[in-house]
Amino acid sequence: SLSSFTGQISNFTKDMLLEGVEEVGDAATELQVSNNKLADIEAALTSQKSEYDRIRKLNAELEEKLEASEIQIKGQSAEYRSLLQQKDVEISHLKARHSGLLEEVQNLPAMLPVTTSASTATASSVSSYMSRPSGSHQGFHGDEMDLSDVIWSQQEINRLSAEVMRLEAEAAHWRRMSQISIIPNDANPDVIGALEQELREEMSREVDEHQHELAALQDAQRQKMADVTRRHREDLAEYEERIEELEERNHGGGPSTSPSDASELHQLQKAISSLQETAGQREKQLAELSAGLEEAQAKQASLQLEKDEVQEENTELLQNYTRLQASVTELQTRVQEQEGKSLQKAQLDHEIQVLRKSLAAAEIEIEGLKNMAESKEEVEHADILELNTIIETLRQEKEVLEQEKQNNKTRVVLEEQSVSNDEAESGDTESLEALKAELERRDNSLRNTQEERDTLMSELEELDRQNQEATQHMISVKEQLSGQLREAEAELTGLTAELNATKDQKRTLEQELETQKEKASQSAFTLNDLHMGKQELELRVKDLKDKLGQAQEQSREARREITELQRTLQEREEQLSFAKTQLDQSGERGSEAQGTEEKLAGKEGELSELRRELDEIRCSHEKTLSEDYELKMENRRLKVETEQAVGHAEELAKQIKESQAALNRTLREKETRIEALKLEKSQLEGELEQAERTLAEQGKQFQQTIEELTRARSLDASTLQTEHERAIKLNQEKDIEIAQLKRDVEQAASDHRDTNEMLSITVAGQKQLTDLLQEKDVFVDTLKQNALDLQKEMEDSILVVTKESDALKRAVEEKDKQLGCMKEKNSHLKEEIDRLRDQQSRPQPLSEPRTLDIITELETEITQLRSSRSCLEEEVQTLRRTMEELQASLLLSQQSLQAQQTELEQTHARQQQTTLNYDRLIHARDEEISSLQRTVEQLSGSQVRDLPPVQGEVILQEEKTQTLSQESGNEKHDLSKVDIERLVSGIKEKETEISLLNEKNLSLTRQLDQLVVSRDEVGKLSQMILQKDLEIQALHARMSLVAGGGHSQDVMFLQQQLQAYAVEREQVLGVLNEKTRENSQLRSDYHRLMDIMAGKEAALSKLQQENQRLSNMSDPSGSQEMFKETIQNLSRIIREKDIEIDALTQKCQTLVTVLQSSAGESGGGSGGVSSNQFEELLQERDSLKQQVKKMEEWKQQVITTVKNMQHESAQLQEELIKLQGQVSADSDCSSKLSVDYAGLIQSYERKESRLGSLSQELAQVQQTITQLSTTKDVLLVKLDSVALAPDVAGAPAGGASLAAGAPVDQTSLTANHEKLREEIVQLRIQLAEKENAIKTLQENNHRLSNAACATESEQRSHAGEARLVRERLEALQRSVREKDLLIKTKGDQLSHVSETLRNRENDNEVLKQAVTNLKERALILEMDGKKLKEENELVASRSREKESEFRALQETNMQVSLLLREKEFELSAVSEKSATVERMLKDKEQGKSGELNQLLNELKSMQEKAFAFQQERDQMMMALKQKQMETTAVHTELQHVRDKEQRLNLELDRLRNHLLEIEDSYTREAVSAEDRETELRRRVALLDEKLATSSSAVENASQQASMQVESLQEQLTGVVKQRDEALIRLRTSQEQVNQYAVSLSNLQMVLEQFQQEEKAMYSAELDMYKRERDEWKRKALRLEDQASALQINLDEANAALESASRLTDQLDLNEEQIHELKNQVEIRQEMLEEAQRKLMNLLNSTEGKIDKVLMRNLFLGYFHTPKTKRADVLRLMGSVLGLSREDVDKMLGEDGGHGVTGWVSNWLGGRGAQSVPNTPQRPTSGAGLNSVRSATLAAFNTDTRLICLLPRAALPKRPGESNPFLAPRSAAVPLVAGSSSGGSGSHLLMKPICDALPTFTPVPVSSEASAGSVLKDLLKQ
Repeated sequence: SLSSFTGQISNFTKDMLLEGVEEVGDAATELQVSNNKLADIEAALTSQKSEYDRIRKLNAELEEKLEASEIQIKGQSAEYRSLLQQKDVEISHLKARHSGLLEEVQNLPAMLPVTTSASTATASSVSSYMSRPSGSHQGFHGDEMDLSDVIWSQQEINRLSAEVMRLEAEAAHWRRMSQISIIPNDANPDVIGALEQELREEMSREVDEHQHELAALQDAQRQKMADVTRRHREDLAEYEERIEELEERNHGGGPSTSPSDASELHQLQKAISSLQETAGQREKQLAELSAGLEEAQAKQASLQLEKDEVQEENTELLQNYTRLQASVTELQTRVQEQEGKSLQKAQLDHEIQVLRKSLAAAEIEIEGLKNMAESKEEVEHADILELNTIIETLRQEKEVLEQEKQNNKTRVVLEEQSVSNDEAESGDTESLEALKAELERRDNSLRNTQEERDTLMSELEELDRQNQEATQHMISVKEQLSGQLREAEAELTGLTAELNATKDQKRTLEQELETQKEKASQSAFTLNDLHMGKQELELRVKDLKDKLGQAQEQSREARREITELQRTLQEREEQLSFAKTQLDQSGERGSEAQGTEEKLAGKEGELSELRRELDEIRCSHEKTLSEDYELKMENRRLKVETEQAVGHAEELAKQIKESQAALNRTLREKETRIEALKLEKSQLEGELEQAERTLAEQGKQFQQTIEELTRARSLDASTLQTEHERAIKLNQEKDIEIAQLKRDVEQAASDHRDTNEMLSITVAGQKQLTDLLQEKDVFVDTLKQNALDLQKEMEDSILVVTKESDALKRAVEEKDKQLGCMKEKNSHLKEEIDRLRDQQSRPQPLSEPRTLDIITELETEITQLRSSRSCLEEEVQTLRRTMEELQASLLLSQQSLQAQQTELEQTHARQQQTTLNYDRLIHARDEEISSLQRTVEQLSGSQVRDLPPVQGEVILQEEKTQTLSQESGNEKHDLSKVDIERLVSGIKEKETEISLLNEKNLSLTRQLDQLVVSRDEVGKLSQMILQKDLEIQALHARMSLVAGGGHSQDVMFLQQQLQAYAVEREQVLGVLNEKTRENSQLRSDYHRLMDIMAGKEAALSKLQQENQRLSNMSDPSGSQEMFKETIQNLSRIIREKDIEIDALTQKCQTLVTVLQSSAGESGGGSGGVSSNQFEELLQERDSLKQQVKKMEEWKQQVITTVKNMQHESAQLQEELIKLQGQVSADSDCSSKLSVDYAGLIQSYERKESRLGSLSQELAQVQQTITQLSTTKDVLLVKLDSVALAPDVAGAPAGGASLAAGAPVDQTSLTANHEKLREEIVQLRIQLAEKENAIKTLQENNHRLSNAACATESEQRSHAGEARLVRERLEALQRSVREKDLLIKTKGDQLSHVSETLRNRENDNEVLKQAVTNLKERALILEMDGKKLKEENELVASRSREKESEFRALQETNMQVSLLLREKEFELSAVSEKSATVERMLKDKEQGKSGELNQLLNELKSMQEKAFAFQQERDQMMMALKQKQMETTAVHTELQHVRDKEQRLNLELDRLRNHLLEIEDSYTREAVSAEDRETELRRRVALLDEKLATSSSAVENASQQASMQVESLQEQLTGVVKQRDEALIRLRTSQEQVNQYAVSLSNLQMVLEQFQQEEKAMYSAELDMYKRERDEWKRKALRLEDQASALQINLDEANAALESASRLTDQLDLNEEQIHELKNQVEIRQEMLEEAQRKLMNLLNSTEGKIDKVLMRNLFLGYFHTPKTKRADVLRLMGSVLGLSREDVDKMLGEDGGHGVTGWVSNWLGGRGAQSVPNTPQRPTSGAGLNSVRSATLAAFNTDTRLICLLPRAALPKRPGESNPFLAPRSAAVPLVAGSSSGGSGSHLLMKPICDALPTFTPVPVSSEASAGSVLKDLLKQ
């Protein structure tokens, strides 16, 4: 820079000064030095100038940047100044507000320490946030400032603005916090709601921002795609233009090829392949980008769904929170105000911490957003990460809310503890009240007796002891209750953990859903690959069709030529016939011999011409035959290919069926598992509901008893009785309501069971039906097999007929051999004729006059032979007619067979229709049953509503409802029976139909027997052949006569030749006609085959669609209609195949007959040609046989597939019945999934459309590649000199790679199964835990009920609290039920998701199999292509051979024509000879013999010369024709070669131009890509530098902030821990103080009550006993006698009644009562026996149903009434049981009323075992047994309350019971597990009572106390 410049100048001046000092001697050297220095100085000057220019430019740029930055900074500084002023104003406002708040807090003395700590924290936080380092503003770095500094300053400005926003948000937050601290305690939920709204708003804002970013990204992506497509199109247009230019140049240059051009072509092909690969890669990249976009959209949708779900969960949590908040506010009224305020403070601090955490998370998110704005390349990943962070923050907030919920729960538990203490006290009071009631009853009974004061005093002392023991028992019970409460808390925490676990499971399920979506996308790709393969196959089929069309056109041309030839032949034959008629006329005339001879010669010439023309026709015919053979070969090849395609299709169909069968199996297994799980779940739910009901009933009973005791304590004896009665009435009403509800539930359960049984019966009936249908199908199959056997027999008979015809043909062949022998004899005769001619040539004057006679004889013989020939022709025609009649009869028999097959198929269709009708009937019956059930339920409901108050009417109505339910059940059974009878009748009708089919089969066999008649016709044919043999023998005889006839042999030979030619002509015509017929048949067969192929393809596609519909749909009728359609299509195809087979067999037979006849008749005349034709026809026959076999195999396969479809239809019907049940349950889930599915379908359709377009482009590319390959092959053939290696393997490889689908790993299946099992195990564990919780709650209830027998104080004060506790309990139960419902819904969702997963997995497996099949098909097709190429080569070689044969045939033809001409020449010579002979004869007559001889010699010489000349001319003509043929062949070959050269040159030029253009474009693209790469790298380096600077600054700032936050958090946590510990200590101490105070007050109250009651009792009893002492003294002796008698009776009756020893003073009353009770017991026992008989009858009639409600009402009504009112209850029982009021009064009026013991002991102890009838364990009788058992249990529970109060002496001793204070058991229900009579399958109530049912702990009695002391205690009371 400047310093270096100045340094350079100073050095320069120094050098200049030193130069003057240095003295140089030499002038030249001086000049050199100066020149050098000058050059150096000039160089330095130039460098300095350039540097100066550069520095000036830099300076200008920097000045511009400075100005721009200064302008920007000025604007920003102004903005910041205004912002700072605003912030200063806001801070001053906040400070003023803060100081005011602090003053308010100081005014509150109780809140001083907490508020000061909060204020210090807030102040410190504010100061810490305000004192953020401002080291980022450091000004500019002098002159070295660059654009990067401006960018950095801009980033800094953005960061500061974000900081300002954050500070504003924080200020708003602290404002809110201050407002919240001012708000009172009641406004806590509102504050939380506001916070939640703000959080939601923030969330929605962030989501909107993310959506905007996504939209921007999508726009950018679209723009990129549009740019890429535009460039691609421009490139394509450029390439096309260049190609056109190059083609024009090529046309101008001319077709000149060289090896250099070939090498260029090779390079061009390589370049094309590389370009195609790059194009494919680009298309793949495009597809990947689009897939990425769609995935991003799907992720966004899933995140939106997750957000909605989180919001729903948040609302649910808020609801729970509000409920808990309400309960907390109710409890806080009881707690002190200071504790509540401190707890609220703790909550606020906790919320502050949570919000700080969320703030820190928000700051991290903001920094992440900044990083995202800088790095735009990773936008999508950052999006996903940000959304994940949002979800995590939401989850954290949710966890915070759950923590608050747990805190509230702990508070609730604490309050419940205090309440439970009160309840325990109330329970003690309850038990004491029960004791009090007992004492009052004893006092009332003992008022009539006399007792001394000493016993009373002793009883008082013992009571004191008992009181002490009761207080001790109370304390122990309290401890137990506290332990139980802790266990309940632990269970609550466990439940919360289970909730979290369920949420985790939900997340895992969502992940699995995403994986399934990915799998679905992969399957869509594989499907598209399959579509590609299908399109390729269709293209190949089109090519084959084009080839076939060409072949058909060629065959048509050949037919036209053949028809033209036939016309020419017919014309020649007409000419011949005309000539023959002329000959006959000339023979008849016979006047002029010379004229006739000349005409004969002319006719013979015409004959020779005709023969030549015939040979030419034969040659052309052979050509057409060879062409026809080639066409047939092509046809065969095409047929083979079609058969292979059909085989592939069948294999695919089989694989699809197998996969469907596997799918069905897995579905069935999984459905059974799901049903088993559902059953288990329903059972567990039922148990839970029963336990909840029992708990609720017990709670209600306890509440009622508590209320009754509180009322009884405050009221007198009379008011007590009235209130007691009212309470009993209320209790009875409630019991009645409960009983009604239970009865309804049981009725519903019984109806459900009935319906289940009905369903099972119907299912069994349907199974039977399906079995019967399967049997019928088997029978139909056997019928079809019989029909097939009949067909086989028909074919055997046809074979026999054909064999006979073959035998006939052999006979004909033998005759042909005989004809050959005759021909040989004819040749011998010819030789003899030649000899005779030689003899004639010699002068024989004697034999000359015989010539005319010979001619006349020959003519007569010719006429005879013609007549015989016409006879023979007529016979041949008759034979042909008979053959045709035979064939027609065969066709008729086959048609009848086909008609029978159609009838069979119709019967099968009718059978299917009948099955469909039966299914519809069954569905209708099921609907009728359901409607009947509804009506029954409505009737029962209406009956329950219309219950009148009188109980007798209630019982009657209940009996009516029972009878109605019985009738409805019977109706159901009757309906099922009717259905079964209808089905049986339908089966009988089917059997009649089958018998009709058997009869039709018999008629078929008769028709077959009629076919035997055709054999008689064959016998007639054989007779005809014998007649022909006879005629041939006659001809032999004539021939022998002719041989004897000498000169007539020549004429015979000529006639035979004529006959042979006529026969040959007829054969040729016949063969031509047959060939045309064959061609037409082949064409029709080919069209039919093509139609069948199309039909097969359509059937295949229909089958696939039906399979998909079956897997998707659950409508049975539609699926069955589809099956019908498929079966009809298959039957139609089978019929068509049968018709084809029949046609082919007929064709074979006709071909064989024609060939044999033609071979036999043509014989030696045309041996080579007929043998070739025969070989071709044999080959055709073999191929047709193979086709027939293949078609038969295919037919059998179709039959098997039809059978499989039938079996599958039966299985699918069963599955559809199951699915109909499932559809009703899964409709809700399906509605949700349908929305997702619709979205998936839309995306899938888009992808399909895109892939379709891609596949079309690929197909076009493949077509171009195939064209290039064909051109290349042609070039290779053309240019043999240049050896090129073809490199066109890229395209098929690409296709294969496209076809290969992405393999789906099978490990995901096992993982899913394991997850499902784990979830099931977890659910079971949860159920077990709930059962344990229920058991613990039951134990708590038992303990509470036992503790309720102890104390009797503070009832009024705690009544309101008990209500509150009940409400809370109900709320908790509701929440538990809601959670259970949630768990159920989650389970249902899980099952649905698992089902969808299984379906997806099965679809994936199917797609995999399809992919593998397609791969195999592609390989097979490649193999087929190779085979076709080989066959083409073979065909080419054969065509060459045929051409060589054709040339040889042409040569033979020429030779034959030459021979004909020689023969004609000979004939002319003979005619001349005859003329000369005649002349000689004439001359002889005139006498000029010498001249004649001379003339003859001259004639001979002339003839020889003419012969020689003729031979030479013929040879020359032959050579000329050969030369002409060769020249024409050469010309055609030359023309073909030139055309090929022109085409190849054009292709070469076009390809060369195209390649040059592509190479140019690619070089341009490469250069531009390199430029872009360099620019991008430079930009990346700049961005990296900027990133490094910005990240360092951000890291410094974030570190400082995190350090401050951590220090504050540590301080806060320490303070919070100290405060929590202090609070916990305070709470524990306060709880202990409260407990001690409560227990003290309880004890004091109890003592005071006891003292008051004892004083009152003593004073009242002393007055009473003083008055009654005298009376008791008188009655003492009498009573003692009665007491001894009574004691003996009581010991005999029951050991349990030893407590009667206490009542020795009551003996008079007791005796009378015992007498009365005995009478009553006898009456009751009789009534009971009658009732039991009726019950047994009822049980037998109604299958074990007992009226539970009546039993319970009688039982509970008796025990709930006081002793004074029990007579009224007994009267009511009598009225209910049908006794009159007078009888009951008589029974009751005999004595004053016995105690409970006799009646109850007789009912429970004596006849308890009889109350349970021994009915068999049926599924319907379960409800009745349950009712009986529940009744006995209820009796037992009420009885235990009485018995538990009795002392040891009063309890009954049973065998096996050692401890008398254990609760007694009824005989019906065993308490021990070992003694349970019911098996594992018995009902729950029959199981041993171990934990679930309540057992009552007895009152402890000291072992020292004897029976006497116990009696004294009771008497004292």
